[in-house]
Amino acid sequence: MNVGTAFIRRMTGIFYLAILLAGLAAVVLMGLFFAAIGNLPRVPEPLSRIIETPPTEIFAATGERIILLGGREAIPLKRVSPYFIQAVLATEDHRFWEHHGVDKLRTLKALWVTIFEPGKIQGASTITQQLAKNLFFSFRRTYLRKFREMLVALQIEARFSKEEILEAYLNQIPFGVGAHGIEQAARFFLGKSALELNLEEAALLAGLPKSPVRYNPYRHYQRAKERQQVVLSRMAAVGFITSGKAQSASRVDLKLQPQSFETRKGSYFLDVVLKNLEQRYGPEVVYHGGLKVMTTLDPQLQSLAVASVQSGLVNLDQILNTSDQTASNIDNVAPHPQGALAAIQTNSGAVTALVGGRDYSETEYNRSTQNNRLPGSGFKPFVYYTALETLGLSPASVMVDKKIKIAVAGAPDWVPRNFSRTHEGPMILKRALMKSVNSVAAQL
Repeated sequence: MNVGTAFIRRMTGIFYLAILLAGLAAVVLMGLFFAAIGNLPRVPEPLSRIIETPPTEIFAATGERIILLGGREAIPLKRVSPYFIQAVLATEDHRFWEHHGVDKLRTLKALWVTIFEPGKIQGASTITQQLAKNLFFSFRRTYLRKFREMLVALQIEARFSKEEILEAYLNQIPFGVGAHGIEQAARFFLGKSALELNLEEAALLAGLPKSPVRYNPYRHYQRAKERQQVVLSRMAAVGFITSGKAQSASRVDLKLQPQSFETRKGSYFLDVVLKNLEQRYGPEVVYHGGLKVMTTLDPQLQSLAVASVQSGLVNLDQILNTSDQTASNIDNVAPHPQGALAAIQTNSGAVTALVGGRDYSETEYNRSTQNNRLPGSGFKPFVYYTALETLGLSPASVMVDKKIKIAVAGAPDWVPRNFSRTHEGPMILKRALMKSVNSVAAQL
């Protein structure tokens, strides 16, 4: 056997092996394909039902419903401003009217970025694919999940018109602050219907879904304006508006709907509840799973707790001369004193009221759960209880509120001062505790 014959036989073997491997790969791919489509979710009829999710209800201990989460107000496409439609298409899917559910160019570009630019993420989902996500209970990102979304998107495009798809999409967009769908967002942020939105207002709202918290115009107005400019630039780039019109709209100072300072009952309390629920079940289940949550909140005690904290802080403002100070920084956190309160049932540990600050509309930072500080005068009840139990004292026992000096080993002497900077002399323990007298507590 000469060298030429051996080479031909070797190449023939490699050729048949390649065919065998290609056949096996095809079988595996076909198996994966049929596994992926085997239990695809059904597309509802009519398509508007795709955004129907049962709202979650949270109740107080009295049975009173505190808040309803989820639920959407659907409106027909003809009741949406053309400017908003153009803004959404420009930023989310400018080839919406051309593709059939999957934008091949964007998909290939995203695949290229994923393979050759590690760490960088390129979005490729069309509006139809984003709508298809509503049919999947889990929102975990996997390649199989993405592939199945594409199949459902193709199914949606085959059964429904572009107008029906766009209408369903606009009614399910999350804008933050509990607003789902363009009608709720338009009324919450701007106090008008979706049809009445002008160019600059439409561009502002179209920019919010990218990150509703980061671009919340009430808390980060300048940031929201910058995002609005991005949307306007995209609208000009795809030919919906001229560059001059985009620049003019970006210079308009928007008039937002005044925020209602009558915040929901027990807002700090609800924040803790929602955070706990999201950690347990995930945000998709919490906001769209139709949960019924019973809490330990007592609405009457909560109202009293809020009034008590606010009243005490007003008095403190007067003492410290800070009542005329107003919010000044980017997060609207006022420099004046803050306070917190937690009411707990001693026999069960149930939290019946929770106040995390002076005003929830001013700052959502919850000082009752997030602000870990020394207890200060909050520790005095334990000191008094120990004194009553071990020293044979009673609430009527007399102590003297006076200037004292207490030696501390290895440190300068401690001279406790009362908040009022004055001393009242003899007083009973009950009054000393009520007035939170530091000199008496130090003596005990």
